[in-house]
Amino acid sequence: MEENIQSIYTEDSIKTLTPREHVRLRPGMYIGKLGDGSSADDGIYILLKEVVDNSIDEFVQGEGNRIDITISDEGQVSVRDYGRGIPLEKAVDCVSIMNTGGKYNTEAFKKAVGLNGVGTKAVNFLSSSFEVVSCRDKKCKRAVFASGEIVEDAPIVDTNEKNGTRITFTPDTSVFPPFRYRMEYVERMLRNYSYLNPGLTLYCNGTPFRSENGLKDLIEDKIDGGVAYPIIHLKGDDIEVAITHSTSHYSEDVYSFVNGQYTPLGGTHLAAFREAVVKVARDFWNKPFDPADVRKSIVAAISIKVMEPAFGDQTKTRLTSNEMGGSKPSIRSYIVDFISREMDNYLHKNPDTAAVLLKKIQEAERERKELSGIRKAAKERIKRTSLNNRKLRDCRVHRTDMKNERRLDSSIFITEGDSASGSITKARDANTQAVFSLRGKPLNCYGMSKKVVYENEEFNLLQAALDVEEGTENLRYNNIIIATDADVDGMHIRLLLMTFFLQFYPELIKEGHVYILQTPLFRVRNKKETIYCYSEEEKMAAVKKLKGSPEITRFKGLGEISPDEFAGFIGRDIRLDPVMIDKESRIPALLEFYSGANTPQRKDFIVSNLRVQQDGITIDE
Repeated sequence: MEENIQSIYTEDSIKTLTPREHVRLRPGMYIGKLGDGSSADDGIYILLKEVVDNSIDEFVQGEGNRIDITISDEGQVSVRDYGRGIPLEKAVDCVSIMNTGGKYNTEAFKKAVGLNGVGTKAVNFLSSSFEVVSCRDKKCKRAVFASGEIVEDAPIVDTNEKNGTRITFTPDTSVFPPFRYRMEYVERMLRNYSYLNPGLTLYCNGTPFRSENGLKDLIEDKIDGGVAYPIIHLKGDDIEVAITHSTSHYSEDVYSFVNGQYTPLGGTHLAAFREAVVKVARDFWNKPFDPADVRKSIVAAISIKVMEPAFGDQTKTRLTSNEMGGSKPSIRSYIVDFISREMDNYLHKNPDTAAVLLKKIQEAERERKELSGIRKAAKERIKRTSLNNRKLRDCRVHRTDMKNERRLDSSIFITEGDSASGSITKARDANTQAVFSLRGKPLNCYGMSKKVVYENEEFNLLQAALDVEEGTENLRYNNIIIATDADVDGMHIRLLLMTFFLQFYPELIKEGHVYILQTPLFRVRNKKETIYCYSEEEKMAAVKKLKGSPEITRFKGLGEISPDEFAGFIGRDIRLDPVMIDKESRIPALLEFYSGANTPQRKDFIVSNLRVQQDGITIDE
């Protein structure tokens, strides 16, 4: 065996890749996971973000207050800013030679997002077509690439176009699976950009995104139900903070940003913010409040600007550095000092707000103490059953494994019954896919307090599996996939699970972690070919394609699908429907309608939206 290994390990085994080849071979190192666009962190959105980041950096430098973005149905993206334009003689190098850029010092760009000279090059290398056009001082430079290789290098010509840069690209389908941009995710990204850059207008397919009040607008848009007190909005040199408490949900919900970059995994600045808020409360009332009581139900946002920030990876989801840059102290000290001073001043000047905040903390303290005994007993039950818990079949890679390039692929399937979970377990990728099996229909927890999570064994085990008891920062799986049958009972279980998440962990849905698994309804086959169909329309098209009288099988439940077949539905070609909340939707109203006691209203809604089948054709009643 050893001789065989030594014989094949020769000089020919050593490969040196060009930067382009490395990006295309290991795209996960540069853009996270690939994906089909069903998840907000899929690679196609990272490509868009990398290009927009450069345009944002121009605005931050005071150059151009408008960005035009166009996304076609075919997946072509165009981003046009009105900044200074890439220096014409270096336009080709800036989009094709790795580690080339103007952000390695602070002369041309201060407190920029893009620092590594990688982003736009990765977009180029991962696009089937890529065009850069730079306009500067009545001159224009244009170049075109295919899969990162230049195919047209036009000479510099005169132009009447305004200064700025236009990047146009189409993600390469030889690298990415079949994809489509979901505008809900794009619009969320652009809204965040607008909140962080008041005065900038981003147009996406003609729709404007603009904010005048920064993070205050963000909190007003994100908050569900009511606020306990008016939003505290604090602004300083290189820092902006907005804080309030929700009246309708339990968890801590904080949005953190660095140099205009959303950091969903937080990092140094988020830790400092959480510390500072607790410090303010303790000092203001001179009481040793528990941190969990101060932060329970908080809805907040913090944005800082840092010289040369360091992030956990190229996708910049977690800040790792602790230096503000220049003459300023560390990030932690700067944030703690700023919030301690400014929020303390605000509470002294606004005693009504201070009184409401104190009441919220005291209510959280009472509830925590009431839950302490229940929580302790629940944890003891988990300890006793964890070694033999057959509900969870775990995977090897988790979202919190920061050094693993597949961490964003980590998923947990929540299934109904042992037969469905058995099929998925046998077919899954044990590296990144876990399975949690429900016993039956979970409890309708609408209107219940958090203690039901500990008293109900199934909810308690699910919470423990996800590791979200203390918040979503340590969420173990990036994708929570509800996998139920496509029948009435399956739909009911979906609704009950979504009620659970919306009631106690709404940020899991807001941040795009919850999905519905699509599984085929039909199998259409003849002796030569098998086609799996997810709708009546796909079935009819398959019958037409195969001609004759192909065999048609209707899958009634996930347990009927063999593990061999399942492997094709939960792998590269997995179809997921993200669970989303419209910007206009409010969680309390949603829960009351779908899970509350308003049966007559629901009945009227169902009757008015009935759909029936006639000869395989769906007709609205």
